[in-house]
Amino acid sequence: MALKKFKPSTPSRRFMVMVDQSDLSKKGPEKSLLAPLKKSSGRNNYGRVTMRHRGGGHKRRYRIIDFKRNKVDVPAKVVSIEYDPNRSARIALLYYIDGDKKYILAPKGLKVGSTVMNGPNAEIKPGNAMPLENIPLGSIIHNVEFEPGRGGKIAKSAGTYAQLMAKEGKYALLRMPSGELRRVRTTCIATLGMVGNEDHINEVDGKAGRKRWKGWKSKVRGMVQNPVDHPMGGGEGASKGHLPRSPWGTPSKGFKTRRGKKQSDKFIVRRRKGK
Repeated sequence: MALKKFKPSTPSRRFMVMVDQSDLSKKGPEKSLLAPLKKSSGRNNYGRVTMRHRGGGHKRRYRIIDFKRNKVDVPAKVVSIEYDPNRSARIALLYYIDGDKKYILAPKGLKVGSTVMNGPNAEIKPGNAMPLENIPLGSIIHNVEFEPGRGGKIAKSAGTYAQLMAKEGKYALLRMPSGELRRVRTTCIATLGMVGNEDHINEVDGKAGRKRWKGWKSKVRGMVQNPVDHPMGGGEGASKGHLPRSPWGTPSKGFKTRRGKKQSDKFIVRRRKGK
């Protein structure tokens, strides 16, 4: 997809960069695959803010995505490539020959009119899903399961992918988008190809209002807050004598927040930082 720039007719248009959407479907989403989406504004069930800088934004409806890809050996035709307000990737609407309709993540290169299929007998081409044991070594994949039957968990955002590096017995070795090497069972299902809309990372909103439409509120630096509001606040003028910490005292630079030992550690061959 190409990037679209604008003439500087207004201050916000001057730096605004968007992905060209001329190739997306002009019709609305499939109504049978929509679900209501309730906003929480970053609050938990007690009404307390547990995630700051969230709230507002345009009303959305959730698109039900088929992450499991468990409809085996039934061909489906790609009817449309659509925008999804809930994710960075594009989604593709599939019509199966038995009349069923599903949304999937649209991989790079998938076109309207293409045919995709799930299962070990599918062809090796973008959009087809199959177990890792049936995928050739070195293949680029996305929407990879961690556990068989649980649905894809890895490499689902725009432009991301994992790579199948090796197969050892009942485990496959994957290079994750972060660079981490991890073992996954060969019976887990993955989709071939890279997630589309790879130019999403180059988009520039151009103004704070566009972030508000997406449900993000503006942030204020801790250094310019008052001492009662933030550990880094206070002082006459700009003062950098404080350690970078969150409002709750957690160090924010270099402090490891991951739990010391997790059961899934045994599947990590090499961490993302090469340690």
